[in-house]
Amino acid sequence: MGLPRLFARTAIPETTELAMASGPVTVAVRVNARAHSYRLSVSARGEPVLTVPRGGRWPDAQAFLERNTGWLSARLNRIQSPYALAPGAIIPLRGVPHRLVSLDRLRGLVSLVDHGDEPELHVPGGPDHMRRRLVDWLKSEARADLEIACARHAQNLGVKVSGITLRDQSTRWGSCSSSGSLNFNWRLVLAPPDVLDYVAAHEVAHILEMNHRPVFWRTVAKTFPDYERPKAWLKAHGASLMAL
Repeated sequence: MGLPRLFARTAIPETTELAMASGPVTVAVRVNARAHSYRLSVSARGEPVLTVPRGGRWPDAQAFLERNTGWLSARLNRIQSPYALAPGAIIPLRGVPHRLVSLDRLRGLVSLVDHGDEPELHVPGGPDHMRRRLVDWLKSEARADLEIACARHAQNLGVKVSGITLRDQSTRWGSCSSSGSLNFNWRLVLAPPDVLDYVAAHEVAHILEMNHRPVFWRTVAKTFPDYERPKAWLKAHGASLMAL
C-alpha cells in the first residue's frame, strides 16, 4: 500500500443515514468554509443538517453526529406542524382555514369551493399527487398576490422590481438582490394578506436600502405604515407555516 493511499482522506458525502429508535433518519451534510466546528441543526420542517468545517474529517464528523443522537431525537420529537398536505387536513389560505379534498380524477386544476361555513380546496390527482398539485397551485396564487403587492410598493417608493422568484426555503421569507430581483417563500400565501403585503414591502424597500438600519424601516413605513402588526404575526406564527 503506497503512502498516498494510506493517508487518503475519506470523502465527505452529501447525506448520511443515522439509525435512531424511531427508525433511520437522513441527515444532510454541508461543508461550510466559515464554520469553525462541527454543528448539528434542524430546519423548521424537521430536516437535520450536519455542518462540517472546511478541512474537517469525515470520521470526526460521524463521531460528532453519533454523540448528538439523543439531542437530535428530542429535537425532532418537538417539531410538529399543525398543518399537513393530506386529504381531510385543514390548512390556511390567505389566513382562512380550508379543508383539503382529494379528487379521484387525474385531470383538472385545484379549485376553491366555498360552502359558507368551511371552504374547501379540491385537488385532483388522488392522494399520492396531492402535495405536488397543491404546492404548484399555491405557488401560482402566491406569485399573483406578490406581483400585485410588489408593483404597488415599487410605485410608492419610486423603484423598479427586475423580477420575482418563488422559492421553497425553510428559514427565509424573502430576499432582495443588488439588481432588484426579489425572492419570496411561497408559503406567504398561507398567511393573512397583510403579512404577505408586509414582506413584499420589506423586500421592495431593500432595493433602496440593503440593510436594516433605521433609515430602512422608515422606507418601509413610507409604503406600509402599519408594518409592525404583520411583522409581529410572522414572528409569532411563521414557524408553523415553515414546517408545512
